[in-house]
Amino acid sequence: MISEQSWADAQVLWDYHQMHHELRPCSVAIGLGSHDLGVADTAADLYKCGMAPLIVFTGATSPTTRERMPRGEAVHYRERALDLGVPGPAVLVEPRARNTGENIRFSRSLLVEAGLEVSTVLLITKPYEERRAYATARKLWPEVEFVSTSSPMMLETYVDTIGNYRLVLDMLVGTLQRILIYPARGLTIAQPISEEVVSAYERLCAAGYTSRLT
Repeated sequence: MISEQSWADAQVLWDYHQMHHELRPCSVAIGLGSHDLGVADTAADLYKCGMAPLIVFTGATSPTTRERMPRGEAVHYRERALDLGVPGPAVLVEPRARNTGENIRFSRSLLVEAGLEVSTVLLITKPYEERRAYATARKLWPEVEFVSTSSPMMLETYVDTIGNYRLVLDMLVGTLQRILIYPARGLTIAQPISEEVVSAYERLCAAGYTSRLT
């Protein structure tokens, strides 16, 4: 069972990972591939609300998605969006990316090759990946403005959808570690981080939620 302290610390990290950006219309939406089809659902909803005239879904497969999405994350995302009523011409697929950096680089190349001018990007990902995706995108595509968003969801609800609280806490911790160490490796821009967040992260590490650490 999870302790009250670990749950409280997980909530601190959950809140920090979300950017709380105000939604606004952008040149394009980019949905980052993963195990979570909710990214495609959110992209479809935002398209219908007029937040972007075009969606790029990006992602190959990984050990966690190979069985569930055998045709590739981006392909399955596109199929989901079409099922939800997004017209085919409004969805592009980038099927090669295997990490967040490749998601951004390959999507950028796809849009350049299509001759599309991009000044703003609606970046759609899992709730706990908003900040890291934003930091990666700003590092690799600095001339573009990014609005980072995800499926609106409480931590409790997300844990229920995954069905494994330990896995969720491990992911929260692993993502926070990358936010801390990736700027020095030149992979992301630095993000402000409070002592409260660092302390919550350290307590979760000490409690054993470490399977997603690099």
